[in-house]
Amino acid sequence: MVDGGLYIHFPWCVKKCPYCDFNSHPLRDDVDQGVYLRALLQDWDLQQRIFHPDFAERPFKTVFLGGGTPSLFHVQHVNQLLELTAGGADEVTMELNPGAREYGDLAAYRQAGVNRLSIGAQSFENPMLQALGRIHDADQTLTAFEVARASGFNNINVDLMWGLPGQEVAQALSDLRQAIALEPEHISWYQLTIEAKTEFAKRPPLLPVDRTLLDIEQAGLELLEAEGYRRYEISAFAKPGRECLHNLNYWSFGDYVGLGAGAHGKLTHRGRRLRTRQASQPRLYQSDPERLGVQDIAEDELALEFMMNALRLVQGVDQASFVSRTGLPWSSIAPTWQALVEQGLVHAQHCGTTPMGLRYLDSVLTSFVTTR
Repeated sequence: MVDGGLYIHFPWCVKKCPYCDFNSHPLRDDVDQGVYLRALLQDWDLQQRIFHPDFAERPFKTVFLGGGTPSLFHVQHVNQLLELTAGGADEVTMELNPGAREYGDLAAYRQAGVNRLSIGAQSFENPMLQALGRIHDADQTLTAFEVARASGFNNINVDLMWGLPGQEVAQALSDLRQAIALEPEHISWYQLTIEAKTEFAKRPPLLPVDRTLLDIEQAGLELLEAEGYRRYEISAFAKPGRECLHNLNYWSFGDYVGLGAGAHGKLTHRGRRLRTRQASQPRLYQSDPERLGVQDIAEDELALEFMMNALRLVQGVDQASFVSRTGLPWSSIAPTWQALVEQGLVHAQHCGTTPMGLRYLDSVLTSFVTTR
């Protein structure tokens, strides 16, 4: 588990957004966070026993507190979790909703071990925020960022969406300029998509036409590059040396442990590539946190699983990573890869797409889909 990651899921938020398909539930007054903390600790003990009885001596490189809104999790609980799990971690990220005033004293989270924040701005236009069902306004985002800086955080990501209902190019670029003006170390700039089983899927908003979306993307990419934000993944842009280490591990098909309701993990254990999953409903998870689902990743799915992650990276990875992370020889996909090389979609000497291949990534990935 050396250099692996740990993901801890907090499944509650103040209000579920209509575009969100994450495992999140509105926080009620009767939620007992102490009960959830005990479940997380049981989950941790179980996975430690099953997979890595010695990983207390082999620390995680990164920890990510996600949700939901993990900044709603009481700082004393975060402190207890990180004391147990995060010793030696280089990067400990916590997601923060600017409208969740309960996020409290960010300096206390900093003292508990959190050293990176991800602030969910999504837009700086209040009508857009209302259309997205967000509980905050633009001023609250600015305040949250200022408080984060004053609390000692020097590694902050700002989440921002584009392609919003009725959005024009000028509006999208205005949002992006306001995010850049904050001078965060990292910007996640991603297109709004309509996911199944969300409120937007039931009542779809009117999104910009393809031509407008293309214009927004091209202009936004040029602006980010001009302002010194390097695109290193489809939707991730960073100042030099400020890439998200936790997500880089995901995208290079590295190992990570998942704790919490609905959390997933991916582990290499005794030569097997495994997926883990916990029950999504907090009530079910808390009633039996040791009911962990464990399943081998089928050999004929390994290549696709690897490519779905690694090819999101602008630079890709080396071919040796495919062999070490999947256990498959490069020869198992060499004919498919060569065909993509000849189409100008991927590089011949390393596992990465060309600019055209990145634009048409879905088409590239279909080449690795196997039929049984």
